[in-house]
Amino acid sequence: MNEKSQLRQLLNGLFASQLLAVLATQTEGQPYTSLVAFSEADELKYLLFETNRNTRKYANIVADPRVAILVDNRSNRDSDFRTAIAVTAIGEAEEVHGPEKDRLMKLYLAKQPHLGEFVSSPDTALFRVRIHEYKVVSSFQNVVGLEIGD
Repeated sequence: MNEKSQLRQLLNGLFASQLLAVLATQTEGQPYTSLVAFSEADELKYLLFETNRNTRKYANIVADPRVAILVDNRSNRDSDFRTAIAVTAIGEAEEVHGPEKDRLMKLYLAKQPHLGEFVSSPDTALFRVRIHEYKVVSSFQNVVGLEIGD
């Protein structure tokens, strides 16, 4: 198995095992982070998350769609310095509507079924983040990248 295939396998495993991620947006040049429930879609091309339209993260994304999402498997133990994996996904977020929203909502709810009531609210927006690149950090300092489209 080549390095890209191994990275894709690692990302799929990590994303399947984690329910939450940290979303980074920006407002007037200042970073802003939020916890979000997320899901992967379309062979790592996208990450999905939902938010209420009355949130700061929603307003930040409408103003500037460039985002980063951090997913990790840390356990808050000393061993994390050797064993934890952290992935930063860099991309652009867009709210999804129409038939595409229905398709992606099914994928999202397959992973996050406990959020069914939240996502059905008319005030909730589904975002698809088109990923440009994943940065994978392991052993605390080993960094490799995977550009989507490779």
